[in-house]
Amino acid sequence: MSPAATLRRPAERAGTILAFDFGRRRIGVAVGETTLGLAHPLATITADSDDDRLAAIGSLVREWQPALLVVGLPTHADGTAHAMTARAQEFARWLEARFRLAVELVDERYTTEAATTALADAGVGVRGHKPVRDRVAAQIILQAYLDQRNRG
Repeated sequence: MSPAATLRRPAERAGTILAFDFGRRRIGVAVGETTLGLAHPLATITADSDDDRLAAIGSLVREWQPALLVVGLPTHADGTAHAMTARAQEFARWLEARFRLAVELVDERYTTEAATTALADAGVGVRGHKPVRDRVAAQIILQAYLDQRNRG
């Protein structure tokens, strides 16, 4: 799958979108609204077990009732796949099957670096980055999706 590949392309779904910056230790989550075109950091899931991750994600899906889910797709700088690419794709397929919602994959190259820079620019000390960096990365992923959607 290419970085901008889609598991199932929704037909211009309007409403709330939840976005995920998938990681083995942490999953950053952001929320956005298609009518506003703005993304906001929401949460960082740090659960150790798959069951706890499922419960945390399920709680967010029930609370926000999204029309669409977006998952960041990590790749090397040149766009080629690596081990986390396959894991993020598997996570996206799992979300789609579990919640019966459309899921789109979005290129997430450099989002962690952009999130770190944004936090530093906001005056957040290095020690404060870790708890929020993943949700800010998810916000950047979702904002890129919303910006592309509004241009297209």
